[in-house]
Amino acid sequence: MTDFINTLRSEFEKNANAGIAAGQKAYMKNQFEYYGIKTPLRRKIQKFFLTKEYLPPKSDLDKIVKTLWSKPQREYQYFAQELAYKYTRQFEKSDVSLFEFMVTHKSWWDTVDFISVKLMGEYFKIYPNQIKKYVKKWIATENMWLQRSAVLFQLNYKAHVDTGLLTFTINSLLGSKEFFINKAIGWMLRSYSKTNSNWVVDFVQKTELENLSRREALRLIQ
Repeated sequence: MTDFINTLRSEFEKNANAGIAAGQKAYMKNQFEYYGIKTPLRRKIQKFFLTKEYLPPKSDLDKIVKTLWSKPQREYQYFAQELAYKYTRQFEKSDVSLFEFMVTHKSWWDTVDFISVKLMGEYFKIYPNQIKKYVKKWIATENMWLQRSAVLFQLNYKAHVDTGLLTFTINSLLGSKEFFINKAIGWMLRSYSKTNSNWVVDFVQKTELENLSRREALRLIQ
């Protein structure tokens, strides 16, 4: 594991660009440090590390992710979540705790949205009996990022969206003044409108959504 991370660090450092890093840091409101590696180059660098032959054993994933999450440069968190996605078919029931950790540490939309949709979304397809338990838990925590995850994990479910659960989740969050919550509600509804626009229109008409959520929800319809 140490060699894996040290080799990754070496590759990131060789491709660092201070000028780009300054712009990236400013864009993220100075919350994180950066090496200054744009996404296409980062993914090119990562490609070798994510090959089947080089992947660490699944049993090391929790420790690797948390080690990478502790590092200041944001590229490590991007890599960590994409590494976790490589183990989708090996997700274990306990992995939801790791995803919660990722969402609640160094939280911002750039990681939370990937974790919600790509990791939690896939996890709940494998363990659907866990859905209601964790959605209710995340809403009750009053952690904005877990609440956003509760809304967004179904983003790519299309015809398999549980509209009853989605209704419960949104209704539970009505009245929130958090931009990232209301934006997520609108985004989720807009996405589902591609599959079932009639349901979305009906839901919007009978629900007292914030203007941001309403506008985003109907963007592809009106």
